Amino acid sequence: MDKKITHSLYTPVTTKPAYPKSKLLYGSSFKQQFELAKTQPRETELKISKHAKQRMDERDIQIEQSQWRQLAQKVVEARRMGVNDSLVLMENVALIVSAKNNTVVTAMNREETKSQIFTNINGTIVIE
Repeated sequence: MDKKITHSLYTPVTTKPAYPKSKLLYGSSFKQQFELAKTQPRETELKISKHAKQRMDERDIQIEQSQWRQLAQKVVEARRMGVNDSLVLMENVALIVSAKNNTVVTAMNREETKSQIFTNINGTIVIE
């Protein structure tokens, strides 16, 4: 009969950390983590949800590449300001964009926005 003796003062010694090493978490200072986070590339390309793509096709909404770039930059800026979901008003188009997920959620012509109520939006981006 083998009996295992445990004691409340006994702490097992391990040679490996309980979680895998990560540059951001293990053994580095806040300053090191901050500098590393600044140098890592941040996703700036907007994704278009299936629903938004369908709406853009149905409504024949065309957005030029230069406008997409400008929109992507504004979404990054809005995210830095704490915006999660935004209404984006462009010359002929209105978009709902999840800044948190970097995704266009839906799209409509500006004419359609005249009779709409937008909820759960905590920021607006105007691009003319």
